[in-house]
Amino acid sequence: MSAAQLTPQDTVDNVLALAAQAGADGCVVLVDETSSANLRWANNTLTTNGAMRGSRITVIATVGAGEGTAAGVVGRSSTTGDSLPEVVAAAVAAARESSPAEDARPLVDGSVGPGWEQEPGETSVRVYESFAPALGEALVKAGKENRWLYGFADHEVTTTYVGSSTGLRLRHEQPSGYVSVTGKSGDLSQSAWVGSATRDFADIDATALDAELTRRLGWATRTVAVEAGRHNTVLPPAAVADLTTYLYWQMEGRDAHEGRNVYSNPSGGSRIGEQLSPHPVNLRSLPHYAGLECSPFVTARSSGGSQSVFDNGLTLSATDWIRGGKLQHLMQNRFSADLTGNPVTPMIGNYVLEVEGATGSVDDLVAGVDHGLLLTCLWYIRTVDEQTLLLTGLTRDGVYLIENGEVTGAVNNFRFNESPVDLLSRFTAAGETVPSFSREWGDYFPRTATPPLLVPDFNMSSTSQAS
Repeated sequence: MSAAQLTPQDTVDNVLALAAQAGADGCVVLVDETSSANLRWANNTLTTNGAMRGSRITVIATVGAGEGTAAGVVGRSSTTGDSLPEVVAAAVAAARESSPAEDARPLVDGSVGPGWEQEPGETSVRVYESFAPALGEALVKAGKENRWLYGFADHEVTTTYVGSSTGLRLRHEQPSGYVSVTGKSGDLSQSAWVGSATRDFADIDATALDAELTRRLGWATRTVAVEAGRHNTVLPPAAVADLTTYLYWQMEGRDAHEGRNVYSNPSGGSRIGEQLSPHPVNLRSLPHYAGLECSPFVTARSSGGSQSVFDNGLTLSATDWIRGGKLQHLMQNRFSADLTGNPVTPMIGNYVLEVEGATGSVDDLVAGVDHGLLLTCLWYIRTVDEQTLLLTGLTRDGVYLIENGEVTGAVNNFRFNESPVDLLSRFTAAGETVPSFSREWGDYFPRTATPPLLVPDFNMSSTSQAS
């Protein structure tokens, strides 16, 4: 078979053979094949659409044994069969030049997993067969109503093949997609945003998205200046995901054990077992959660606080991070688990935040507010203080005034300062958990489900000119 005809499975086998010939004591190889299709529109007109393919290979070579094991990691895009020897040689050389890896553990044993022999998954512009016509109708409708629509839809299927010198052969096909739409008034003075994540666009209703944009722009026909301060604030699921995703990413067990993050105990060790919220809050990750399915095994292309290249192929299972408001687990690879004395609980590619017994929608929460604000999304989020996970950022594309249980106008934007961990103990009402799409993080981490929350004292630290 020629280099151009190499399948991902052939690439894995060839790399492992080359690594053994080069003197590596162990090897893991990950091959990612990505197929994507996208749509863009602006000024009520579809501007571009296209389909792309891409591939990437990551070679992890190990030399030595036990505590003397060193690893070399080399990644390349668009690698051909002819270039595999160079990639493998570079990984083996990097391992020989490296000091022993502190996270070194025996490579995960395994066998051939289900679907290993299958070809990579594909997508195309046909994924938009139901979405595109409805989008076209929305664009025409917006023009007639003196509104402007701008947006982006993306769908991709990434198929990952993992093989190792210990016999591991695993395959995972990950479909993911999202749509992000901004609506502007005819004079461009007001804007609103909606977005949604999906696996196949069959569940994306372009008409409903446009209706919500129209509603929000309608609210903005009246504008009210509001001072900075602590405000009774309704956060829809998208804004909650903006904050919870950061909370989730920071759950690194080693950092907590060594006093470097919000989950550290001032007296030493972590806060595992501590009550973070008086409310029945649950945060969990489940690889097979319906609609949010993600890889059921570890795929680590580098070692860091929450992952280790030596753990590639390790089985992932449902994990309760917070249960009943109490911190249960933090992200632990095999190395950090040994270091901290906690179970091995690696990072998983989704999360579900829920409040037991909570029902109702954003509109239901709004109906219960006498005076307050409704956010839509947050952006430009940055960390101010790791020890408290204090975040700062800006509101964007719609903050609205609530009076007597109804939205009565749009208000100015703000800079906020809040800790999502602290918010878990301060919210006073919650709604039903639904699939959510973070404006800030959703294109990178789209598999989230969150509830709307009512926070009685959300800290709008200053007003902002952002729009």
